[in-house]
Amino acid sequence: AIVLQLGKPVSCTLGPGLHFKLPFVQNVVYLDSRVLHYEANPAEVLTKDKKNLVVDNYAKWRIIDPLQFYRTLSTIPRAQSRLDDLVYAEVRVAIGSYTMEEVVSSRRAEIMAIVTSNVNDSVKPFGLQIMDVRIKRTDLPPQNEKAIFGRMRAERERQAKLYRSEGQEESAKVKSRADRERTVLIAEAGRQAEVLRGQGDAEAAKIYNDALGKSPEFYGFMRSMEAYRASLKDNGKVVMTPGSGFLKYLK
Repeated sequence: AIVLQLGKPVSCTLGPGLHFKLPFVQNVVYLDSRVLHYEANPAEVLTKDKKNLVVDNYAKWRIIDPLQFYRTLSTIPRAQSRLDDLVYAEVRVAIGSYTMEEVVSSRRAEIMAIVTSNVNDSVKPFGLQIMDVRIKRTDLPPQNEKAIFGRMRAERERQAKLYRSEGQEESAKVKSRADRERTVLIAEAGRQAEVLRGQGDAEAAKIYNDALGKSPEFYGFMRSMEAYRASLKDNGKVVMTPGSGFLKYLK
């Protein structure tokens, strides 16, 4: 409580107990000694890399010297107004020393510690103490937000196009490699078939030759049977002279 004498602060009392004042000459003004909350309106600031950000911050503060507070600011609303100017100035200066990425992610705590310390030094002459200053929210200005989202969308589309192109190129390579392998396999299979066919023909010729050497009559009979089968298949008709030896094994 602040004791005023003829409108001027003359003393303050902080603790509980029995206190006196001169009637008609002195009166008492009561001040809140609790930790108070100040919340700033969103404001636009510029980062080190020339990016605009809309910052929404708050501060916790209290009166530590009631007499000095009353002499300089007198009321809580005036203190809030003064804090608004000081906090915004320090936030603007501090954020201007860091990039947007640092502000929104990696170094925010460091930035706010600097702001808290600087604002606390600035409010000491008013009998105040700053307990903490924090950024509640960081946004992009509406016009910047649209532009950044547009760039992000274009970058994603560029990446997608690149991936599709790489996929098509890889698909063409795989198809070409498969075609080459198929051609090689078909050629190898054809070569193997020719080799086997040649071996089969050679083996058949050897068998026929062996049969001819061992039994010429039986060999002639087998060859005639093969000729009959080839000539008379599918109900075919054969015309020949009466003395032809072609049908001698059918007599």
